[in-house]
Amino acid sequence: MAKAVTQEINLVSLVERFHSEDSCRSYLETLRWPYGVICPRCFHPSVTAIKDRGQYSCNKCAYHFSVTSTTIMHDTHLPLWKWFLATYTMSESKKGVSANQLKRMLGVSYKTAWYLCHRIRAAMAEVNAAKLMGTVEVDETYVGGKVEGMGHGYTGNKAVVVGAVQRDGDIRLQVIDDRTRRSLHQFIRDHVDDRAERIFTDEWAAYRGIGDADTIHETVNHAQGEYVRGDVYTNSVENVWSLLKRSIVGSFHHVSEKHLDAYLDELEWRFNNRENKYLFRDTIVKLLKSGNLEYKELTA
Repeated sequence: MAKAVTQEINLVSLVERFHSEDSCRSYLETLRWPYGVICPRCFHPSVTAIKDRGQYSCNKCAYHFSVTSTTIMHDTHLPLWKWFLATYTMSESKKGVSANQLKRMLGVSYKTAWYLCHRIRAAMAEVNAAKLMGTVEVDETYVGGKVEGMGHGYTGNKAVVVGAVQRDGDIRLQVIDDRTRRSLHQFIRDHVDDRAERIFTDEWAAYRGIGDADTIHETVNHAQGEYVRGDVYTNSVENVWSLLKRSIVGSFHHVSEKHLDAYLDELEWRFNNRENKYLFRDTIVKLLKSGNLEYKELTA
């Protein structure tokens, strides 16, 4: 059993440390500019503080900016402490948190909570993540609700999600067009290193041919009731599917296919940082490094 990780910050210490805008802003400035404030437009280090507005003026290009300028929090009308509480809740909730729940917690409208959740998810997305190595399990699943009058096997309203899990390591999740050889092999090429020692899948024919001189491909035959053969199994990635579906049923209730990849990014970030005691801090850093995401982009 994995050892429980004691987080650097809990809900009580979050409230104690970040109960004011000044304390939140000071923390963000420490994370964004550990060696001193610089202009985000021209990167000049000489700036003048505008203390009554929580802003700075660049002494070179005269740009007025704050610690949230050019970040995903740019032009936010929400108090920073609400950003902090939402970020903490989303990063610490194993099955995620819905916009409706954040709406009640923060005392904001559903539209504001929904937009806030999606901006935080956008920041959580892994960019140029390292490819998986060692022993990797790969599997795919369908995500979507039932359609009245259609049997259990109906998939016309469902999205195909494929996942890869490095044993005792990270996961990669993605929505793909279909379960064909082309789609599955492309996902594996994108996320699994050519030097991976072994890839384990089920018996689905589209996986055939993914092995090579460096990588052994082994399968378990679920259709014949085989789920484990020695250390050959796909239980780890199937546990991820259970977590995903419990999140949708228990927390989100409904996830549109348009935004499904964003929910996968959130699950991926949380899972890959399950042993990171500085998860809250590192998620805040992701917010500072991510560019602004406008509401019209999400609803286009």
